[in-house]
Amino acid sequence: MKKILILIALILIALLAWVFQPKILPYYEQLTKERVGLNVDLQPKAQKEAKFVGSKKCQECHKEQYSAWNHSLHSKMIQDIKKDSSVVVADFSKLPKDADFTLKEAVYTIGSKFKQRYMIPAKINGKDDFRLGNYQWNVENKKWQHFKPYKYWYKDAYKHDNHEFPTSNTCDGCHFTGYMSTQKRVEPAIACESCHGAGSKHVEDDNSPIYKATMADPIRATEVCLQCHMRNRDKKLDSNISVKDLWAIAKDYPYGYEAGKPLIDYKKVAPFTLGKETKEFWANGAAKKNRTQGNEFVHDTMYKHGITCINCHNPHSLSNRADKPEGNQACLKCHSFGSVIGPHQSSIEAHTHHKANSKGSLCIECHMPKTARHTGKSPLTVRSHKFEFTSPSETKFYKMPKETNACASCHKEKSLDELQKDLESWGMVEWGKKN
Repeated sequence: MKKILILIALILIALLAWVFQPKILPYYEQLTKERVGLNVDLQPKAQKEAKFVGSKKCQECHKEQYSAWNHSLHSKMIQDIKKDSSVVVADFSKLPKDADFTLKEAVYTIGSKFKQRYMIPAKINGKDDFRLGNYQWNVENKKWQHFKPYKYWYKDAYKHDNHEFPTSNTCDGCHFTGYMSTQKRVEPAIACESCHGAGSKHVEDDNSPIYKATMADPIRATEVCLQCHMRNRDKKLDSNISVKDLWAIAKDYPYGYEAGKPLIDYKKVAPFTLGKETKEFWANGAAKKNRTQGNEFVHDTMYKHGITCINCHNPHSLSNRADKPEGNQACLKCHSFGSVIGPHQSSIEAHTHHKANSKGSLCIECHMPKTARHTGKSPLTVRSHKFEFTSPSETKFYKMPKETNACASCHKEKSLDELQKDLESWGMVEWGKKN
């Protein structure tokens, strides 16, 4: 009888656990996968000898995934102007007179969503290469903007001359599939093999394994995104040399990396010290520039517990973008009110102190505020991936611009001090926060 009662009790507990489960439970298998460490090579052995073949080969068997990808902006990162002139979004009739290129000279476009740059054939350091024009088109404000591609962290490694600055060492590793490891522009796009690795062996025999991030340690799964969506330095700088020592060879991508290999062996993360503002980060670690999602995310609790980029973004269609967010349902598919992972209130209004249908009750407005720009003259459109709410007092403490604060971005009429008092009146003060 005692055993039967214990069994009934266990069944009841199991039923209660299921009814009141946090929504994260369906991800249990993912979150509990063995953590193998950052230095383990996860690329299938059979793939080591494979060659890059291009996305058209993938399309033959993976039509649905190919179609979704083909309609995404990853497929359009690099576009051939000669094949389709409509890919040019800039107004070349207004190109400034001191521009060092013309539309006729340009072969490829880079980007189109926030800004567009133009690649012009050039012979640099004795080899056929490409350079960038000295103007870029700012899509957000529809203006030409002067552009100096050599002004970033590698400014001491190149001549300050657009004509002597090769895209092969800066742009092409991320924008051309295959170039990162082979130095060959296999496909002008961020295509299938950028995330799955070279596919020739898999094309010959579909039983021959190809790297799938979803089958890996979830911490490692993010690396196919981090290879490009994480600001970095040239890995050779680990050898205690200076940027000047990398004259004409400094690379702004993890040269040699392929999906599945340990990214830590190829990528040196852009440096940041809490409290010190840089050209890429505000003093609290929030992004100042685009392409910093990984730099922020790897410090977040979700990353540490095994949530990956593709839990929020479809890797093929690139859904849930900054310009087309999916709304609160994207967050509430894991989080639920009163659950162990929160929010720890009974309703959205109790959590946000704003009306349920207002901007102030949108998860991303507080947890992913717009803190960064795509160019110095662009509006704030890049959303932070820190996810932790930044209070007005913290914004003030780190001397960040007022407009980067989630509260101040709406309540422009109030000072940071006034906004902090509002939070305190709601009881929203935590230990360890700067007040």
